[in-house]
Amino acid sequence: MFRGVELLGLLALCAVGASSHDGVEGRSSELDTRQDRRCGPEVGRSCPEGQCCSSGGWCGVGTQFCKSPTCQIDYGPACDANIRPEGPDTRDVARTKVGNIPYGEAIYTCNVNGVVALTFDDGPWEYTEDLLDLLQEYNAKATFFVVGRNGGKGAMNDPSTPWPGLIHRMASEGHQIASHTWSHQKLTEISAEQFQKQINYNEVALADLLGHFPTYMRPPHSMSDDTTDGWLADLGYHVVYFDLNTRGYEYDDAVQIQKSKDIWDARMAVVAPSTDSVLQIEHDNIYQTVYNLTEYILRSLDGSGFKTVTVGECLGDPEENWYRKV
Repeated sequence: MFRGVELLGLLALCAVGASSHDGVEGRSSELDTRQDRRCGPEVGRSCPEGQCCSSGGWCGVGTQFCKSPTCQIDYGPACDANIRPEGPDTRDVARTKVGNIPYGEAIYTCNVNGVVALTFDDGPWEYTEDLLDLLQEYNAKATFFVVGRNGGKGAMNDPSTPWPGLIHRMASEGHQIASHTWSHQKLTEISAEQFQKQINYNEVALADLLGHFPTYMRPPHSMSDDTTDGWLADLGYHVVYFDLNTRGYEYDDAVQIQKSKDIWDARMAVVAPSTDSVLQIEHDNIYQTVYNLTEYILRSLDGSGFKTVTVGECLGDPEENWYRKV
């Protein structure tokens, strides 16, 4: 009898052992599957075609994985940054250098006194239409450094989005359109091949909409060095920065935005139209900048003797030099 009970116990232990072994194998298989979805430099693996590598290092599809500039462009073939927009090839367009404004060199200030060059980065965005309404109300001109595909908004020239209409409106209302690259990557941290895409793809999208593309650009995060400046010079770009930053992107709050107003007021208190100018940076994807700060700035300029102009105007560069026809 004892031998029978013992045998039954041994059989039960074997069954438990087999079940436990199957569970371990299942968990191991699941872990292997999850690891196969990892991507990026830490694991030395790229995602399959049609997938994106998220900022956290996971392969997948959809905005969470693919949106720029956070999608890891060297490891995700389908990252928004890697998708060429529809439009004409601009690579063979002559990059003739005309006028007196330097190419491939940092520009921080205007050449003309008595002007304020308002500039807005990172659009077009959902707030840009209201910003254009505001500028129209005050008869003010600005320069828009546009990004082709950032934040999951889709391509700038995609007819199913509001962006083509906004780009056309900027142009028709006398604003200058300049490049802020295709997907807002840090130019000093990407390969030469990716750099070319950042510049070329934005040209393609704008040429598709307007029949031309800009000769003016601003590097994302204001990051450029001797190497990238040289590439920009070869491509025929004026590299524009600013001499006034109200840091509205840091103070995107109804109370905190007062700090940006204080920065603006401090600068305007020490300049005069007869001797000075202002080349300012803002962002039209920042809520408080569009719906609070900009009107404050425009009101303060009323009666100041300063005139709002485009970057090209503040540099004394004729409008025919601002774009290259395709």
